[in-house]
Amino acid sequence: MNIQTNVNALPPELNDRLLAIIEGSIGDVFPAVAIAVIHEGKLVLDIGRGIIDPATGSGVVTPTTRFDLASVTKLFTSTCFLALVSKGKVRLDDPLVSVIPEFGAISPRIIDGGQDPHSKARLDTPADLVGQTVDPAQVTFRHLMTHTSGLAPWRDVFNAAGAAPKPPDQPDPVSRNERWARGLRAICMYPFVGQMGSAARYSDLGLMLLGEAMARVWYAGDVFKPTFSHLTLDMAICEGICEKIKIESPCFNPVRNGLDPLTIAPTEDDPVWRGRRVWGEVHDENACGVGGVAGHAGLFANAGDLAAFGQAWLEYDPRLQIDPGLMDEATREHAETNGERRGLGWMLKAREGSSAGDKLSPDTFGHTGFTGTSLWIDRERALVVATLTNRVYPGRWHEGIMPFRRAVHDLLAEL
Repeated sequence: MNIQTNVNALPPELNDRLLAIIEGSIGDVFPAVAIAVIHEGKLVLDIGRGIIDPATGSGVVTPTTRFDLASVTKLFTSTCFLALVSKGKVRLDDPLVSVIPEFGAISPRIIDGGQDPHSKARLDTPADLVGQTVDPAQVTFRHLMTHTSGLAPWRDVFNAAGAAPKPPDQPDPVSRNERWARGLRAICMYPFVGQMGSAARYSDLGLMLLGEAMARVWYAGDVFKPTFSHLTLDMAICEGICEKIKIESPCFNPVRNGLDPLTIAPTEDDPVWRGRRVWGEVHDENACGVGGVAGHAGLFANAGDLAAFGQAWLEYDPRLQIDPGLMDEATREHAETNGERRGLGWMLKAREGSSAGDKLSPDTFGHTGFTGTSLWIDRERALVVATLTNRVYPGRWHEGIMPFRRAVHDLLAEL
């Protein structure tokens, strides 16, 4: 087994069982995996396994390999926003329109069924919601962070943003500024799918808006005046998190920023929209369509740095500049619908059938990403587990990631 190891201090028997789990999934569930574990403040595991480019057999996955974090990006956006709350620059219960006034330009807005995020098919509006309207000016930041805004889980923002971008090693004729401007206009016009506060409906649109609001507030009053605030979302995450806790791998648009593709795990073949294998650019169509930088997806990182980010939350790291009480509030349950438990930006371990397995503590918090990534933090066990895969490489419908995730976390809960 070609395991690339930076650190491995697991007990031998536990290590053998973990390697067996990895070996049972590599090449089938995913071609690449990296896992980093921090236990009681010490990095006890940081490994990589697999091939970067299965088509040619080139490139070896190492602990430094960057993976597309997908929705784990949301944790970085939310962390920066909570730092602004702690600094008194914005409040959780402020309306979104206080920062993004254009979101309230069309009011009231009707409720309809939206679109399915996977098939893209139209969804019917529940009968009890037909004819209802929503005042967008009543949506707060708390609604966005708990996924109770009533916004659609998904809409095809990328089609509103423009044609598919050029490959990441080529200049894109449509600027990132223009792509996001078009995307934001569309988001500010879409109908809702429910009343705010009525249910938790996981919404990428909500975190796209939170990312824009965070960026606007982050640089408000600065001498530096960006021509368009969303261009600073990546800068704010770099300043507010990466530079503060000394992690270097997280980045958006890695190939456009000069990184070697052989240091990045590729994801899905996209013959319809992009016409290429997605490699070194974000897998999520909406994030890609608006320029590769969004509040809900777009970050790439290695497992060790993601675990270090998790450790900063576990130990209430003051460098994140978030009040400890607010950190506690962010990681407790604010909403629950159909078994999905939501904090402020964070996903909480489901009571049954969690991807975090059955053995981690009930108050474990974290997040998953569609590409096959996850971060779970168990304060009771002083345990942080960052697991990165590219499970969408064979196709987004390929199965097997849930049993793998559960097995890994149940095993590591024995530490």
